[in-house]
Amino acid sequence: MAMLTVENLEASYGAVKALHGISIEVAEGELVALLGVNGVGKSTTLKSISGVLRPVKGTITFLGEPITNKTPERIVRRGISLVPEGREIFGSLTVEENLRLGAFSVYKRDRYKADLEEVFEIFPILKDRFHQAGGLLSGGEQQMLAIARALMAHPKLLMLDEPSLGLSPAMTDQIFALIDSLRERGSTILLVEQNAERALEIVDRAYLLANGAVEFAGTAEELRRKVDIASVYFGDEDATDSCEVTQ
Repeated sequence: MAMLTVENLEASYGAVKALHGISIEVAEGELVALLGVNGVGKSTTLKSISGVLRPVKGTITFLGEPITNKTPERIVRRGISLVPEGREIFGSLTVEENLRLGAFSVYKRDRYKADLEEVFEIFPILKDRFHQAGGLLSGGEQQMLAIARALMAHPKLLMLDEPSLGLSPAMTDQIFALIDSLRERGSTILLVEQNAERALEIVDRAYLLANGAVEFAGTAEELRRKVDIASVYFGDEDATDSCEVTQ
């Protein structure tokens, strides 16, 4: 049984329909990517799963239980954490305060310090920046803080929306290495990433979205073999014409 199952999901922003029947699955321990150009529904899918956006139609099942239209707070408590595009840390708060907010839904005094130590093991720089305002961190450090904040909630599923956005090539390398290491630690991850080639180096499977629908689904190797990624991202409408959607 899949950890996460999304079936025929439709979502809109007012009169604008953003998702046209998205169906995806994520199994426990997998690293799965949603790929595609800007505006095809990748972030909307994550927002719908996390409860930030209420879908118009379709079902979302997590660990065998329906979570469609649950509040974001209940979904976090159920075990799903979203690291949003743009990081959205609280710049006026310290690193410690940001992390404490991440732990709010599961906070237990006797476990909090142990959780911090685990986060510092993954992100040593955050220990050095512990009392520093989040807004004074570099872009890469802020991304690390955003991921660490999400991990403080003990998610069973971690969703990352464009984690390399706006980062230098060197910091992008660090973030992708970090994501790969989280998967090796046992994390289940659903990744939205504009840098398709880099994402395909680390993911188990990927879904290619176009116009709010899944155009192709398969392993990273299958996607490389059957889809001209460069053409997809640079405007060749025939790039996926010969691809079948498989799951």
